[in-house]
Amino acid sequence: MILRSVLVQAVSACLSLSDDRSLLLKSCLTDTPAVEVFERAVFESRVRELEEENSQIRLQLSQSQGTTAQLAEGNYGNQQWGASADTVPEDGDIIAEEKDNHTDCPRTSTVQKCELIHVACVCAGHNASRDVVTLVKSILFHRRNPLHFHFITDTVANRILSSLFQSWMVPSVQVSFYDADELKSEVSWIPNKHYSGIYGLLKLTLTKALPFDLSKVIVLDTDITFATDIAELWGIFKRFTDKQVIGLVENQSDWYLGNLWKNHKPWPALGRGFNTGVILLYLKRLRRISWEQMWRLTAERELMSMLSTSLADQDIFNAFIKQNPVLVHQLPCFWNVQLSDHTRSEQCYTEVSDLKVIHWNSPKKLRVKNKHVEFFRNLYLTFLEYDGNLLRRELFGCSSQSSPEGVQLQAGLEELDEDDLCYDFRRERLTVHRVHLYFLQYEYTTTEDDTDITLVAQLSMDRLQMLEAICKHWEGPISLALYMSDAEAQQFLRYAQASEILKKRKNVGYHIVYKEGQFYPVNLVRNIALKNANTPYVFLTDVDFLPMYGLYNYLRKSVVQLDMAHTKKALVVPAFETLRYRLSFPKSKAELLSMLDMGTLYTFRYHVWQKGHAPTNYAKWRTSTTPYKVEWEPDFEPYVVVRRNCPEYDQRFVGFGWNKVSHIMELDAEEYDLMVLPNAFMIHMPHAPSFDISKFRSSSSYRNCLNTLKDEFHQDLSRKYGATALKYLTAQRNI
Repeated sequence: MILRSVLVQAVSACLSLSDDRSLLLKSCLTDTPAVEVFERAVFESRVRELEEENSQIRLQLSQSQGTTAQLAEGNYGNQQWGASADTVPEDGDIIAEEKDNHTDCPRTSTVQKCELIHVACVCAGHNASRDVVTLVKSILFHRRNPLHFHFITDTVANRILSSLFQSWMVPSVQVSFYDADELKSEVSWIPNKHYSGIYGLLKLTLTKALPFDLSKVIVLDTDITFATDIAELWGIFKRFTDKQVIGLVENQSDWYLGNLWKNHKPWPALGRGFNTGVILLYLKRLRRISWEQMWRLTAERELMSMLSTSLADQDIFNAFIKQNPVLVHQLPCFWNVQLSDHTRSEQCYTEVSDLKVIHWNSPKKLRVKNKHVEFFRNLYLTFLEYDGNLLRRELFGCSSQSSPEGVQLQAGLEELDEDDLCYDFRRERLTVHRVHLYFLQYEYTTTEDDTDITLVAQLSMDRLQMLEAICKHWEGPISLALYMSDAEAQQFLRYAQASEILKKRKNVGYHIVYKEGQFYPVNLVRNIALKNANTPYVFLTDVDFLPMYGLYNYLRKSVVQLDMAHTKKALVVPAFETLRYRLSFPKSKAELLSMLDMGTLYTFRYHVWQKGHAPTNYAKWRTSTTPYKVEWEPDFEPYVVVRRNCPEYDQRFVGFGWNKVSHIMELDAEEYDLMVLPNAFMIHMPHAPSFDISKFRSSSSYRNCLNTLKDEFHQDLSRKYGATALKYLTAQRNI
């Protein structure tokens, strides 16, 4: 009888629908299975209940004196749009849901100590990945509670952020990633004019994307900066009535009023509408009211006349809220101070110190017009350049489960002897540096012949001037690891964005390794660049060298000629140097030999460290026309082309000394043939001595510790390669 009654109601509803509601409740029993009709009827019944409540809300709206007067009077929220902060639920539903979030305390506006706060964000691409780091810094700076970040990402952002958070190792912070590609089909049917593209619609899918047992979440755009503890915002969930499912701040521009220009036709919205840069989503309740079905029906209906969205998900959220105002809880506008042009954001606060969240929602970003923009810009820049290492602090009184990497690090630290004279060197080897991969836009297309080569190098701030010259000399892909502080990374960003040469090169991967500790972890930085090369072969060099013009194509031909795909070879590129800051770069081997004879050029380190490159046999190279093999000798440290899967650099060697020597030694232990290329060369450009070489020269304890590390490296090499490695120990003792 119940089923029959519901079906009768469904038939009546279908027959009585007017044309303008056919999209909202479309179901014709002639084409629909009985079970589907039944579910549809139940859903329609639920919608009718909401519409009855909404009619009362609209009646109150018609009697309202307008939202502007309320803002002037300093009201917490629009009483006609949603319940006030002090409204109490009529049942115990919210209390039960609070228990799901691990607290048994009475319902108050404060968040319990150590209560876990969930934050979601859609992030796609290289630029958004940089932006989200600044957002996270601002949250971590103020937070007093454990956090769980939920990132909906594309492949690029996933690679960048997963590496960053794994190396950041912030206590009491969990991170989960969700594949945006798996969600695109949910929204790809919606035409969207907004610059965010399809990713600007993915917040609509969060009830599906996030874990089913997650009851509520704060959703943020990447261009947000927090000026307070995010727990204050989380606490507002407790102020929701039992009907409210979403918390939003009123839109602070006139967009939805439709008066910005002639014939401007925005999507329907309640009053000024709401901005979706900051959202409180009650996921459990949204699922209960069939959110996915409701927003789809709303979008289908409005797209019949609007044809596309202009502000992505925000348009659909607002159209939905206009039909269902009882479901929204209006947040005070200082929780989303919107710094786009022509906004009313200045009415959100009396003093700038009152604001909670800054939203850079104009395409102009930091160049937006606002009388307090200088203050906002400085606040943003503070977090942009803030040392992220300082945010690794433990939360007092909150237990934190260590990651496997954290457990391993702690065990390693406990094994160190603080009385060891080389303690600082050993401690440096265990330091976990934050790593931000692909700091700038990167594009690489795999070649069909599998001979491509990436130039791999590392640098610090004092070598930035070399980047443009290297890009002129090497047209192939480049992988650079930059050892910098947070502030220096931003200086580099501005430098790269201002350089016409660097802006044109999209096949250069810039990977930031953030500074920490007293030594330059040169081999760790090299390994970051090596591991993130995307070609079958790598040219391992230093940033102070300029490769000869055409070297990229010459090396690719040599890879084929010497059958490197099936043999273990390391191709040696002979190194030279000049003491002149201005050099007419040789265009051929013949021109280089002429400059060598004239004293304009020298073989590399001829004056100070001949052993480093003497085995290259420059005398033979002068007349050679074919590649020739050379044998390993002690302290040999040439620059080579090898397969990408070669051994990594040994990270115990930091600062100056033996960082490349040890790597060539291991290549030899793995039986790589060292082949010198007859028509290749590179030239070292002059620069001021590094700080680490100065320490090496002035400190006997530094040199003693380096010798200790050498001995330990030899022992490890012997354990790994057996009798093959004995020659290195013998050679070292004979020096």
